Amino acid sequence: MAPGSGDRPPDTPGFGPGSPGYGPGQPPPPGPQSPAPGQPPPGPQSPEPPSQRPSVPPPAYPPRPETPGAPPYAGPVPPGGWQQAPPSAGGPPLGELASWGIRLGAFVIDFLVLLVPAVILFFVFVGGAVGLTGTDNEDVAVGAAIVALLGWLLLVVVMWLLYAPPLMARKGERNGQTWGKQLVGIRAVRDSGEPWGFGSAAFREVVLKNLAVFIASTIIPIIPWFLNFFWPLWDDQNRALHDMAASSHVVRA
Repeated sequence: MAPGSGDRPPDTPGFGPGSPGYGPGQPPPPGPQSPAPGQPPPGPQSPEPPSQRPSVPPPAYPPRPETPGAPPYAGPVPPGGWQQAPPSAGGPPLGELASWGIRLGAFVIDFLVLLVPAVILFFVFVGGAVGLTGTDNEDVAVGAAIVALLGWLLLVVVMWLLYAPPLMARKGERNGQTWGKQLVGIRAVRDSGEPWGFGSAAFREVVLKNLAVFIASTIIPIIPWFLNFFWPLWDDQNRALHDMAASSHVVRA
């Protein structure tokens, strides 16, 4: 048929009745469709309110095992650099501190133990030196007496050195006890917790307790002896000055 004659063109694929997508009997093409009446539009939905959510219990953790003898938990540990330092070991020892009266009793006993031989040696040294001079020259006699007195003092120091330190250096429960301390039931203890040896006991009993106080008394008479002897009366840990210098305490045995 010639073009322009007014008749429709012949049937061709994709055009006219029977062709795909033509006529009232064909389904709508695919694509977004409008929702049916009463249905919510598609898309992301709002979350459920908290009251409608099912309650989920928190997970249960097993209890932390406790180590026998471990201290209880005391809260979070502070950050590094701010942790509290542990107490120092060098403090007043465990045990009942000895009173000044009991210490005085031990001092009197020890003094009497050494007094008898010291008096005997005094008369032997000083009296013998004066008598052996056999001279009427007063200067010679005085010089001999001074030499004898110095020798006697040195011998007393040796006696004390051979008395207190060996007794205090004994092993076991007698460590830190002279015979005087042993009789009244007290003992000297070191703040470090270590037992007394001969050297540490000699430093406390001979060097600090006697020689240092004696030398100080040659500069200021009487006062050093008084202070060292009565200092435990107002010290909160019943210590004498030589106790502080030797880092020691005296406790009930």
